Amino acid sequence: MALHFERNEYDNRMQLLKASINRKNLDAMLLFSPESMYWLTGYDTFGFCFFQCLVVTKNGGLTLLTRTPDLRQAQHTSIIENIVIWKDSGDADPSSDLHALLGDIGLNGLSIGVEYDTQGLTGKAARAIDQTLKDFAELKDASTIIPSLRTIKSEAELEYVRIAGELADDALDAAINTTRAGAYEGDILAAMHTAIFSKGGDYPGNEFIIGSAEDALLCRYKSGRRYLSSNDQLTLEWAGSRARYHAAMMRTLVIGQPTKRHDELYPAARAALLAVRDAMIVGNPISDMFDAHAKVLDDAGLADHRLNACGYSLGAVFTPCWMDSPMIYAGNDTIISANMVFFTHMIIADSDTQTAMTLGQSYITKSTGPENLSRHEIDLIKC
Repeated sequence: MALHFERNEYDNRMQLLKASINRKNLDAMLLFSPESMYWLTGYDTFGFCFFQCLVVTKNGGLTLLTRTPDLRQAQHTSIIENIVIWKDSGDADPSSDLHALLGDIGLNGLSIGVEYDTQGLTGKAARAIDQTLKDFAELKDASTIIPSLRTIKSEAELEYVRIAGELADDALDAAINTTRAGAYEGDILAAMHTAIFSKGGDYPGNEFIIGSAEDALLCRYKSGRRYLSSNDQLTLEWAGSRARYHAAMMRTLVIGQPTKRHDELYPAARAALLAVRDAMIVGNPISDMFDAHAKVLDDAGLADHRLNACGYSLGAVFTPCWMDSPMIYAGNDTIISANMVFFTHMIIADSDTQTAMTLGQSYITKSTGPENLSRHEIDLIKC
């Protein structure tokens, strides 16, 4: 069995979940989120794109309903012992298999929480479950239960987060060493991934973002590569990942001479990042961080060039995105607790002058102040 944590870590998580299930007056939960299954049991796969359901009873019983390709995956990576297979066929209906499984467990007529808000449950599958189980049990949306538990990390989890930060730093070193006029974006990406994979890192929850020239203003990955010109800009957003725990970072690198607009935008981005860091105070609402970001950039006349969020939580997440909840936006009254992990990004995209400027760092919240996960300074990087 290949577990990333000691068994008592999973036992502690189960106790937290059982307490939440009881507070919600549920008799069981149907987990469809890959992050929930991984957090609770260690189950690690990409087969969640097909129908998979982990049934958790209020007394801590675990039963996984899955396909044959993931049988050994579950046996090898998780603490799950009871695994039921639904068979692939032209008329396969895993919701019916789930109905039979829940009947065998004795959940008929009881209250069952369902994780609806996850990429692990397609709309088609959700409709099938609702239809198949409508007369079997009372279904309740329980999508927020485990995400709220996952937000605050244990010390064992934070060890992986810190390793992820080291890997992200190594990737930035590799990018800086590879970035120059005439460099190919594909070689920069390859160097960054090599730095991570060669030291035991994992694939991240989504593709690294890379874009130069006008594409430096994008904050999403797209296919297509180019060679850097003698005076250029390169925006990178990437994450180190270990045991699926992430530490993300972001930078806009200047190739050759920075433009006047670069020199105007960088101090604003830096001031905003530091203001958000200083607002990352345990006991205060998350919205304080966004307000700090907005004030600095708006006072600099950049209201039209910033985003309406300036970061988000990080953790052990799966594709298609390494973003985790809660997000840093206006009005988010979630209270900052110790041992949360946040990626804060200052993204300025001036379409009028086709100028980009970004800065992003990850932190662990502490009662004594944020713990920076990077050894790198936030100076403007010139290549």
